[in-house]
Amino acid sequence: MARISRTWWGERFLEALEQCTDSGRLSRGRSYSRPGRMLSFSIEGAHINARLKGNINPYFGVYKEPRYTVEIQLKAIAAKKWKQILKRLAGNAGWLSRLLMNEMPDDIEDAFRDSGVSLLPAFPADLKTACSCPDWANPCKHVAGTYYKVAGLLDQDPFLLFELRGITRKKLRKQLAATPLGKALVAEMEEGLDAKPEPVASRFPAPARMALEGEIGLRDFWQGKSIPELPPTAKGPGVPALLIKKQGDYPPFWPGDNSFIEAMEAIYEQVRIKNKKSL
Repeated sequence: MARISRTWWGERFLEALEQCTDSGRLSRGRSYSRPGRMLSFSIEGAHINARLKGNINPYFGVYKEPRYTVEIQLKAIAAKKWKQILKRLAGNAGWLSRLLMNEMPDDIEDAFRDSGVSLLPAFPADLKTACSCPDWANPCKHVAGTYYKVAGLLDQDPFLLFELRGITRKKLRKQLAATPLGKALVAEMEEGLDAKPEPVASRFPAPARMALEGEIGLRDFWQGKSIPELPPTAKGPGVPALLIKKQGDYPPFWPGDNSFIEAMEAIYEQVRIKNKKSL
């Protein structure tokens, strides 16, 4: 079966759910995350709402395809705890720089653990769920399918989990960028982005012109014995690739299963090798 989640962050969300729910029932609801099963899906703040198709089962007297409504809410982290967490994040240059570039640090849970909480669901109490189906167990197949849908969204936008935990992306970035270290990093990232390009007469430097003494025979001309050497190619300034890195591993326009940043790094490496002599 194809993977629902494409990145380490989406997979980590599912692994966290397996630790605090019934992993067997979670896997059985995987198929309910598909478009043919999920009729509607929406997220409003910390509330997740979905409507799914059920199964027709004449054995149990179900002859009409049922519709079930699912509601999920992650427990919000208290404002006092968020203040501690943001202070911890703002004091670490590695975490802060990646967050300001729309990247999720793989060890970010350390900042939450020091405050006695977790960004990912860690306990059953972190998840409040409800489904209109008659299944008494939690999670039912429909709730589990909605979990897989959320995991797929976290692949494209891992910062969604911050909003589900009680802080918006805008507020998170604003508070991190307002710290002394945040101001310095933002200034460095924005440096040069507003610079206007300067027009040049030619993309490549003009070759040096040298006067040749005497006449050149055809044989010497084609063998290049009397052709002067060209001056070395001027090296241009290095490109920090901030615009690419700010898109994150899985920007909305990137359809591939691999990381956008890793793909661009591979392309740059191929170009560097191919043009090694001229760089």
